[in-house]
Amino acid sequence: KVIGADAQTDLAVIQIHAPNLVALPLADSSKLRVGDFVVAVGDPFGLGQSATSGIVSGLQRQDLRRSGVQNYIQTDASINPGNSGGALVNLDGELVGINSMIYSPSGASAGLGFAIPTDLAAEVMKQLIAHGKVERGTLGVDAQDLNPRVAAALGIKASSGALITNVTPDSPAAKAGLKPGDLVTGVNGKPITDAQDLRNTQGLAPVGSTLVLAIDRGGKPLTIDAKLTAASTQANGASLDPPHP
Repeated sequence: KVIGADAQTDLAVIQIHAPNLVALPLADSSKLRVGDFVVAVGDPFGLGQSATSGIVSGLQRQDLRRSGVQNYIQTDASINPGNSGGALVNLDGELVGINSMIYSPSGASAGLGFAIPTDLAAEVMKQLIAHGKVERGTLGVDAQDLNPRVAAALGIKASSGALITNVTPDSPAAKAGLKPGDLVTGVNGKPITDAQDLRNTQGLAPVGSTLVLAIDRGGKPLTIDAKLTAASTQANGASLDPPHP
């Protein structure tokens, strides 16, 4: 039985009525380090369940799909068609990720496999079980990555963060006092390194929750609280094409 699915993270929760099932323990994927050994389990090319080993090649890989909430684990453990949805486990047999996609010119493994980390998957799972869907909140901002040229032009000393480029009127960000040019460096005590980090944080936080934002505004540190509202899937026509008298 499908309990719920979420296209933005490419995850679903299904209920299976069967005896003697044993759940994999979930590891804290935030503790993974590049070089850690992992094993990918799946059904490559329909050959039957198999396991391949490798290491964690990279962490927090983003912008691999055109949109969505993403923060992939990169591994060189062989992942082929049929491994998607399978487990990526550490050497203690704990789930650290869910195999999702590969980069390959041939369609077969080229040593560039990607898995959804359990920290992200667990949050999505909780919402799917509770609501049957993921209810995403939004601050109502557009943001870009901070690069050295932009930082120099704005006089920002920080080397990473999400730079606010636009604030939607009447949005949670506008009501909280966020302004274009503000640099978000942290949310709820966790560092924000780029714009995708900020999108992920919004996308995983429950609607109605309050985000505590660490802001750099012109070199001055600020703390701003913003309460998330539901992300709209419809555009406001008047804002796109204001009526003419």
